[in-house]
Amino acid sequence: MSYLMYLRKSRADKEAEARGEGETLARHEQLLTELAVKMGLLVGAIYKELVSGETISARPKMQQTLLEVMQGMWEGVLVMEVERLARGDTKDQGTVAEAFKFSNTKIITPMKTYDPSDEFDEEYFEFNLFMSRREYKTINRRIQRGRIAAFRDGWYIAGTAPYGYKKVKQKGDKGYTLEIVPKEAKIVEYIYELYTAGELQEDGSHAPFGSYQIRDRLNELNIPSRTGGIWSASSIIDILSNPIYIGYQRWQWRKVMKQMIHGTIIETRPKDENCEKVKGRFQAIINEDKYNLVQNIKAGKPLPNITNTTLQNPLSGLVYCSKCGTMMTRQPSNTKLRYAVLRCPNSSCNNISAPLSLIEEMAIEGLNEWIPEYELNWPEEPEKESSTTLSVLENSIHSLEDKYHQTVKQLNKTYDLLEQNVYSINTFEERHKTLENQEKELLKELEHLKKERNCTINRKQARCDFIPSVKHLVEVYWKIDDIRLRNSMLRNVLDHIDYLKTERNKKGAGNTANFTLKFYPRLPESKTGHPAVRPHHCRSRC
Repeated sequence: MSYLMYLRKSRADKEAEARGEGETLARHEQLLTELAVKMGLLVGAIYKELVSGETISARPKMQQTLLEVMQGMWEGVLVMEVERLARGDTKDQGTVAEAFKFSNTKIITPMKTYDPSDEFDEEYFEFNLFMSRREYKTINRRIQRGRIAAFRDGWYIAGTAPYGYKKVKQKGDKGYTLEIVPKEAKIVEYIYELYTAGELQEDGSHAPFGSYQIRDRLNELNIPSRTGGIWSASSIIDILSNPIYIGYQRWQWRKVMKQMIHGTIIETRPKDENCEKVKGRFQAIINEDKYNLVQNIKAGKPLPNITNTTLQNPLSGLVYCSKCGTMMTRQPSNTKLRYAVLRCPNSSCNNISAPLSLIEEMAIEGLNEWIPEYELNWPEEPEKESSTTLSVLENSIHSLEDKYHQTVKQLNKTYDLLEQNVYSINTFEERHKTLENQEKELLKELEHLKKERNCTINRKQARCDFIPSVKHLVEVYWKIDDIRLRNSMLRNVLDHIDYLKTERNKKGAGNTANFTLKFYPRLPESKTGHPAVRPHHCRSRC
């Protein structure tokens, strides 16, 4: 029988790598390979643990190693130290000890070979596991004490800096602090401004934004997130909730909590708003008054009565000029006009304005006309069609899962054929590599099909919910006096509206709707996961 080589990094290895001492797994592989050659051992496989984890359940390669050891697939396992096998709790240590003992699998390290059938080796092995656990707990306590002390002293101890800052090493000291990134800090200020006051309109009013509208605005402006991709509403909420922007940092805001559910230990990270907060050694981006205002808005608490920021345009942020693409703004009534109008603020654009109330009326009427048209565009039996699609996807998933399990069995069988000398080493490696590639391809295809199945289910549900929400809006819209609520309802179902008017009204016919609206409803999600926006033409009465 051949031997398995198991490689895993420890905390000390990562620190050594940071000091430039070379890649750990490569060095260990070379040392253990030389040991195998020296002892005349045939290495059948090499497992590299690329993820960190205290427990066996968090280390997939260790799980595979134990499974194969219990199946008696290996004569022994080469490892740098027995501590690499298990540094978890007593339960994990017992699992490792029993697996090697009952399968009579040897453990080969550069210092010593452990034979589980030998009583003294077994005792020494278990003692080493116990001591490694004690060492781990001691080191962990020391590290945590140091982290807490640094945190309470104002040093930044998290791994990465939040958006708007960069993590910098303090000269002449061991700690890290944060330094403002001016370009990103302006975006943070812009996010807070949009959420608290909104965008200033030309008529002096403001259009307050929610997290989704802020997300859309940043993406429209092609402002990249920290990762370089598009923004999400959750990342906006995180920025609005994080006290880091007023100079405070949190400790154990999302502490890992473990609980036993149906015999399995489940880890959760609930948010704790009452966690410890201390003043950091860095400059704030947002003042505390604005931050507290944001928290009050999020909590639904009464806000100060600010008359100059009351929303007066129910179509705020929704209507765009069809000619130049500029957002239309509200112009209040004056001595010449007795009513507010919606106009294009672009001085070089000749799109003609119209009464705001008339555009609002036609938008609601257009939505009312659009509902039956959209329902007619549905398949005659949408439920049946959706069920058929789901059935086909489920069958494909089951078929691929069968192929995957068969491939795994074939992969395991290659070891038996190697041990029985049916396969040579070269044949084994070639066949093993082919099956491993096949396994990866099947897993990739399975993930794709499961994602498509979930999208189909979500689209079906969203489609069923969308039309009732539009119908509800049309039914109750004119019964609502709150302009902000009207605007919020429209934003939930409309992406935007294009407006076009090329002829001025004749004298005395100012209320004639001789303009065209083309609105884009926020339809249920497409296969790509993005909202499907489909234009609808609404030609107004002439």
